[in-house]
Amino acid sequence: MRSYLHRYKKSILIGLSLCLVLFAGMGLGFLSSHVWSQNGRFRAFTNEIFEKEVSESMLTLHYSLAHPEKKGISRPAPSLGTVSSNMDGTYRLYTGYLEKLKTFSPDKLSRENQITLDMLLLYFHTQLSLKDHILLEEMLSPSLGIQAQLPVLLAEYTFYEDQDIADYLNLLSSIGLYFQSILEFEEEKSRAGLFMSDTTLDRILDQCRAFIQNPDSNYMLEVFSRKIKDYGKFSEADEQKLIARHENILKDRVIPAYQNLINGLESFRGTGRASCGLAHFKGGREYYEYLLKSSVGSYVPVSRIQKRLLTQLSHDLKLMRQILTEQPSLAGRLQDGVSLLNTEPNKILETLSQCIQKDFPDPGNVSYEVRFVHPSMEKHLSPAFYLTPPLDTGSPNIIYINQADQRSGPELFSTLAHEGFPGHLYQTLYFGSAEPSDIRYLISCGGYVEGWATYAESCISSYAGKFLKDTAPEDTASLFWLNRSINLCIYSLLDIGIHYQGWDQIRAGHFLKAFGIGDASVIRSIYQYIVETPANYLKYYWGYLNFLDLRESQKQKQGKNFDLKTFHRKLLQTGPVPFPVLEKYIN
Repeated sequence: MRSYLHRYKKSILIGLSLCLVLFAGMGLGFLSSHVWSQNGRFRAFTNEIFEKEVSESMLTLHYSLAHPEKKGISRPAPSLGTVSSNMDGTYRLYTGYLEKLKTFSPDKLSRENQITLDMLLLYFHTQLSLKDHILLEEMLSPSLGIQAQLPVLLAEYTFYEDQDIADYLNLLSSIGLYFQSILEFEEEKSRAGLFMSDTTLDRILDQCRAFIQNPDSNYMLEVFSRKIKDYGKFSEADEQKLIARHENILKDRVIPAYQNLINGLESFRGTGRASCGLAHFKGGREYYEYLLKSSVGSYVPVSRIQKRLLTQLSHDLKLMRQILTEQPSLAGRLQDGVSLLNTEPNKILETLSQCIQKDFPDPGNVSYEVRFVHPSMEKHLSPAFYLTPPLDTGSPNIIYINQADQRSGPELFSTLAHEGFPGHLYQTLYFGSAEPSDIRYLISCGGYVEGWATYAESCISSYAGKFLKDTAPEDTASLFWLNRSINLCIYSLLDIGIHYQGWDQIRAGHFLKAFGIGDASVIRSIYQYIVETPANYLKYYWGYLNFLDLRESQKQKQGKNFDLKTFHRKLLQTGPVPFPVLEKYIN
């Protein structure tokens, strides 16, 4: 953080002058007890953690730092690493981190370092709680699994210098070893009776087959060719050599690696249970509680989460009935489809970045690009996603839109707010503009990140007049958000029911039918997705409710002095942390 270092250096100079004038005979022992010394030692230690953790994977390093050498960090061997159920070495390392972190006195640290200390203590303590449940972890899933995300991460591997191209090609060559380690892990799960259901297996295999079915027209070939030409530092002959080499690696290494993964997973068919939640496995409830802490950032009992969800659901249903009673035509307009004044995503984002300044701090000048998911991957990737830039460049900022999901005007408007302004892109760059310590980029909190983006969706109804072709755009946008909030709440309650209370598909179906969802195929699809992605909906919705509740508590506490933009600034400056830490420093 450059601004912090400027102040830090100045305070050292003042401190040294005072020491020389007033305490020249007291020696260096006095200095070691000063606040600035504690801060310096703490930042040095967190930098050690960052360097150690970020260097474990070339992919992690590249997406964290565009130019690691400038920070004195050597590039690791360009491989994807391996997956193992033996975490003893990692747990010893984390235990050592905790012991060292506990030696720092919070009252001698700056506010920023206090936040980092609290976050790291909670993070490593939570990671250590996984010990007995490692085989319940799952790297593969149809939408969020590594086999689905890896092609996108590799396709978006930015070429800053020649070495990046060499690293990228070597990473492609290492996919086979990486997938082999995943198969060994899955074999352990199979022997322990913890392998995925055949339904989930089929969905993963379909996704893998879709990626490799047309080797000559695989989208990674097209993307690499474009990137090499855009790189612009090679002769045309050398470009063609690299393109040919890339094609050979894709066909000789990557596609066979996916085929081996398919064959290996197929050999475990029938060894898992029928689709069911974590509650049906030994230690499943404890593992679910671990996910709520590690992935969602929540440390409250499941029963309390469930109660809060039901309260919000009741509130939103009541509000929706009230709106539709007063304006019954809104439902029909929303169902028939409301158009956008401008359907160009970049233009929508540009207008959003200006509109939000009424309620959010100025985002400043931000460069970004909207891309569309390749047709071959549309069926298996999320509706939209944002790729975070390296911390040392702040760019590129890329938002992907999946065109397979046909969106109404309000839905595209909401999606771009979630991924762009004031959602992921805005939150990431605003926090980065304060130049926090590097470890804050590497260790984050999914509940904060996705909860913030969902909260951002709830805040944009007042801007709808600039986006929607409608006689009552704000009311239409508010109704759309209420409907989305109700759906997310229902799915979050289902998540708890399936994974913590052991609901089967029949019980889940009864719950959904109470809200008018009776189509058997829709129920089956919702149930299957939640089985495959435990706690995922809670990252979005429980995260959102934490921001909503913080806002309400601050309103009550401050009364007429409450300022929404100031509240948002505090949240953004604190950055992605588990919710107990966020509440501590906001309150």
